[in-house]
Amino acid sequence: MCRWLAYLGSSIALEDVLVRPNHSLIDQSLRARQLFLPGDPLASVFLNSAFPTNGDGFGIAWSGRGGALGQYRQIGPAWDSLNLRHIAAQIESGCFLSHVRAAPGRTISEQNCHPFVHDEWMFQHNGEIPRFPEVKRELTMDVDPQLYPSILGNADTEVCFYLAMTYGLPEDPVAGMTRMVERVERARQKHQIDAPFRATICASDGNQLVVLRWVSPDAAGASAPSLYHSAGATILHTVDGDTESLPDDAQLVVSEPLELECSSQIWAEVPHASIGIFQRGSAPEFAPLSVNFE
Repeated sequence: MCRWLAYLGSSIALEDVLVRPNHSLIDQSLRARQLFLPGDPLASVFLNSAFPTNGDGFGIAWSGRGGALGQYRQIGPAWDSLNLRHIAAQIESGCFLSHVRAAPGRTISEQNCHPFVHDEWMFQHNGEIPRFPEVKRELTMDVDPQLYPSILGNADTEVCFYLAMTYGLPEDPVAGMTRMVERVERARQKHQIDAPFRATICASDGNQLVVLRWVSPDAAGASAPSLYHSAGATILHTVDGDTESLPDDAQLVVSEPLELECSSQIWAEVPHASIGIFQRGSAPEFAPLSVNFE
């Protein structure tokens, strides 16, 4: 499973959360520690496979000069990229996404690396649409014809992104994301796919984070991939044995905590089957993800 993080708040150097914490996203690219909750039927499968290593590419997207979005993606492993470390030390932003990819059996290409960017929106995902090749054509053909030429790769995440854009993500983020989940679930049912659609997703226009956590409810015992958000003063333990305090308005959403000594005073689990909006100066609001399967 992939790992990702999203940041919103006062401008900071990207390295403050990508590189310096003792369980930074770069460290997670080499050895993720939380994939599923205990008891999930797939937990032992993933923990005893290559999935804890996320070495099939990485990317960052950030709100830059004048609010324009920047993007940098590569197909190599994040832990071995000096370029990523140099860039993270030089770029400062008040909103950015970053992702490390695990794609066993899938195409390894820059066009399939997250985050994806279109106009003023960036988008990243952990999870998968099960048996995606069987539903790919059906889902892709639902993408707005004006958006369709922007699909450059062959990953399920990119299709999810452009479906959400088609369904109104820029105008109503909650509705756009909800309709995207509904469309994927209808395709699962139509093709009689038992495996669940699992997803933790973050979309952002540089001013807000739209966060979704989901697993198909008809898959008995299955849980959504892990996802946390910072819920208190964010003080991170660093690789050099020190601590680092982020700005008072810092908000982070992460696949797993950025420190080996996970504190419940800092990290709260994002609720299952929920969607939340993070905005500057206010606490996030989560609502149940109300999905119509008809």
